[in-house]
Amino acid sequence: MESPSPPPDAIESAAIETNDGVFTAYFSERGLRRLDFPPRFHPGKHRASPNKPSSRYSPWIATLKSALNEALQAKAPSRLPPLDLQAGTAFQQSVWRALQRIPPKKTMTYGEVAQAIGRPKATRAVGQACGANPIPVLIPCHRVVAAHGAIGGFSCGLELKRMLLEREGIRF
Repeated sequence: MESPSPPPDAIESAAIETNDGVFTAYFSERGLRRLDFPPRFHPGKHRASPNKPSSRYSPWIATLKSALNEALQAKAPSRLPPLDLQAGTAFQQSVWRALQRIPPKKTMTYGEVAQAIGRPKATRAVGQACGANPIPVLIPCHRVVAAHGAIGGFSCGLELKRMLLEREGIRF
């Protein structure tokens, strides 16, 4: 079976090794465009093999590796590489910026995120924007939960969402 091609406008991809497996990062000239979880979290999903990125991306890759390891340990990353979120709509980008303000060990409901971006009736659209998040963990969509204490959804699967939240001391 052929590997899929990298996302449109991705210039370089890189393997980012963590204790949870190897993530695949895709970079454009503007910054990190997409982050894929290790294959063990997506059995059967085929993705492009990372290439050996040019040295100009080395600082971003080093920053990403550090940030990803911090985030996976339930810590706020001390630094992030530049993020290229231009593939998202203006609404999605506003949601993704709001998600970045949710600190580790805290959650918000989809409705609270909708309120935070000034679109109180857009709860469902917030959920869709979370599902379209191209950079999970660093843009912590796993910290958004449904109303009344329900866990809600997660594009990478509820088992992974539970694992990430449990690391932050949040149980469902």
